[in-house]
Amino acid sequence: MKQFIVWVDEPIQQVTHQKIGAYIDHLLRKKLAPKTINCHLVTIRRFYEFLRDEENLTIDNPVRNGRHLRLSKPLPKHLKDDEVMRFLNVIDNKRDRAMFMLMLRSGLRVSEVANLTLEAIDWQRKRIYILNGKGGKDRVVYISNDSLRALAAYVQSRMACRVKKLFLVERGIHKGKPLSVRGIQKRMEFFAKASGLRVSSHHLRHTMATQLLNADADLVTIQDLLGHDRIKTTQRYCKISNLKVQKDYFKAMDKVLQRMGGENFW
Repeated sequence: MKQFIVWVDEPIQQVTHQKIGAYIDHLLRKKLAPKTINCHLVTIRRFYEFLRDEENLTIDNPVRNGRHLRLSKPLPKHLKDDEVMRFLNVIDNKRDRAMFMLMLRSGLRVSEVANLTLEAIDWQRKRIYILNGKGGKDRVVYISNDSLRALAAYVQSRMACRVKKLFLVERGIHKGKPLSVRGIQKRMEFFAKASGLRVSSHHLRHTMATQLLNADADLVTIQDLLGHDRIKTTQRYCKISNLKVQKDYFKAMDKVLQRMGGENFW
């Protein structure tokens, strides 16, 4: 508030919406982050609310309700190929390897892994039926050869029990019970520390999307596999998939040059 009062060149009762816009421009020129500027706006708005509600002043609030700068969303993080290998190399447990391979190769969310059942796996067609995924949606995902081997190795060693959930606790007082979402996250934290990488379950899902995009998979295909409602959500991967952009650029530019008479056009 002190910064605002020092900056403003008129009585606070006369400050308008336009003046607040000028103040935002002033803060932007000072290279303040959008989050910091939003804090300024909230403070000014509450100050005018105080004058109106507590001091009983007849005054309009110049900061309109909902006025704020849009914050940029962080891009999805993904692992490079060598980091994927570093992470997988420290996993020596068949259950854990199968879980994380499904995230990496099939794009399963951690909750979808926790809720997966044996009946949902179609071994012949190499597919998994995801029932009641995020937003209550059903979808089909596919199983790569390496994740199929990891999954088969776990199922063969899995303890015999009537529990429908696929992934079970293997030791302790809860042995034989379904592994919870938090239990899976703890295993992820353990192996992330062992590999020296900053990686989460969602990073593996993002990695699959980025790898598919760089391998020229259609955006709509990736959207369907990940279970995204909107294509805009999937399009965010384009911003981090520089290899795809690079290939598309040179492929398109080659066609342009050929139409114009080749590279000796100039």
